[in-house]
Amino acid sequence: MTDPLPAPPARFIAGPDPDADPDLAEVVWFEIDGLTVGLRPIHPEDKSELLEGFMEMSDRSRYQRFLTPTDRLTSRQVTYLTDLDQVNHFAWVAGHLHDGGLHGLGVARYVRGADGSGDAELAVAVTDEAQGRGLGTLLVDALVAVAAARGIPRIFGLVLAGNDAMLRIFRAIGAEFGHEDVDVVRATAGLPAPTRLTAEAIACLVDVAERAARQARSTGADGGDQAGGGGGGH
Repeated sequence: MTDPLPAPPARFIAGPDPDADPDLAEVVWFEIDGLTVGLRPIHPEDKSELLEGFMEMSDRSRYQRFLTPTDRLTSRQVTYLTDLDQVNHFAWVAGHLHDGGLHGLGVARYVRGADGSGDAELAVAVTDEAQGRGLGTLLVDALVAVAAARGIPRIFGLVLAGNDAMLRIFRAIGAEFGHEDVDVVRATAGLPAPTRLTAEAIACLVDVAERAARQARSTGADGGDQAGGGGGGH
């Protein structure tokens, strides 16, 4: 069986508009596969939308993201996934414009481990409705840009062996693969890694991420230490 055609590249549209509504003032905009998508750092205020997106995911997509059957998230898990220090634990949320705000379509995060290596685990989740359009690729590219700018030497992800979409995404950034478990692959890529983003887009993304880190420091957010799963969808 041959792989499907590569995901269409994302086209950078615009950086954040400081005069926009507060919910959109830090969004970096892209066009991909005919869809206008905005990326911004995840917020503690995103708890309810994260839960809503989780409930809209199929059992298969949840299993690909968490590597175990998962039918609910505890309040502690939701807090962990949204209250970040935006440095050691950073996440992009991607969405499209809906009712004046950003309606979530996917999340990608990295979490630096506590082993002193500086390496970070990457995890991605894309809603079923948005899979197959290149959104996972865009999220990973945007995440890698921030991780590289922060001096993270390597990123890795744990991916189900049958999750072809995520394996292709890791392959595109030069990852090497090894077996973590019977049906789980460990993909590791050194940084900086190949990307299809322009220098202008990367500069905007890194600037937004740094502003999010400064805001998190002012509120004393906690970064956590484990991403938990490689992700699903591309």
